[in-house]
Amino acid sequence: MDKVVATAREAVADVPDGASLAVGGFGLSGVPTVLIEALFARGSGGLSVVSNNCGAMESGLAVLLAAGRIARVTGSYIGANKEFARQYLAGELEVELIPQGTLAERLRAGGAGIPAFYTPAGVGTQVAEGGLPWRYDGQGGVALASPPKEVREFDGTEYVLERGIRTDFALVRAAKGDRHGNLIFNKSARNFNPLAAMAGRVTIAEVEQLVEPGEIEPDAVHLPGIFVQRVVALTPEQAADKKIEQRTVSS
Repeated sequence: MDKVVATAREAVADVPDGASLAVGGFGLSGVPTVLIEALFARGSGGLSVVSNNCGAMESGLAVLLAAGRIARVTGSYIGANKEFARQYLAGELEVELIPQGTLAERLRAGGAGIPAFYTPAGVGTQVAEGGLPWRYDGQGGVALASPPKEVREFDGTEYVLERGIRTDFALVRAAKGDRHGNLIFNKSARNFNPLAAMAGRVTIAEVEQLVEPGEIEPDAVHLPGIFVQRVVALTPEQAADKKIEQRTVSS
């Protein structure tokens, strides 16, 4: 099946207000910026986003965040995104912060059809016991806090129950992909993109290099096309537009 869609705007045309999105990327690596820009142009709002971070340097998800289009974020890193921190502390944004490895496994589990799993990460902390601020009241108080989670002992060690994540849509970026949706990711871009893609009921991939079926060796595939419903081929200019978060130079 040829899953290629002509434009990014066409690919996200059915993403409604209030949709949940799993979005790939790790820092500025592998962020589906073209699809995010298309979603911004469409005007969708009230979105619930699951992503490692919520954009940086006024790019990626920061575009939607600054426009007030995101209502809730499930992630593991705020970092240097000052607008993210401001909205969270002002009570304008609901935020569920969870351990990074747990976030990765929750996405993978959801995509694999596993409803929940036990992990030792977070035992003995507010991650398991509840009380993490999900939303502030804008006056320094907590308007909504995380609930406690089930903790169970296995072989003398305590584990906390975490639920798998499924979202309405997923937006990801791949270095190479074919018309069937088989994808290859480059280095750090592979950290969260395959997992986000698995979690989406409808997964849309922007690819820097589009090839024909059979041109990717089966053993080289990082994510099989069964998890991908739409593919958007980037222009050379779009593929080359990659920002650097921390530029360092040698003397």
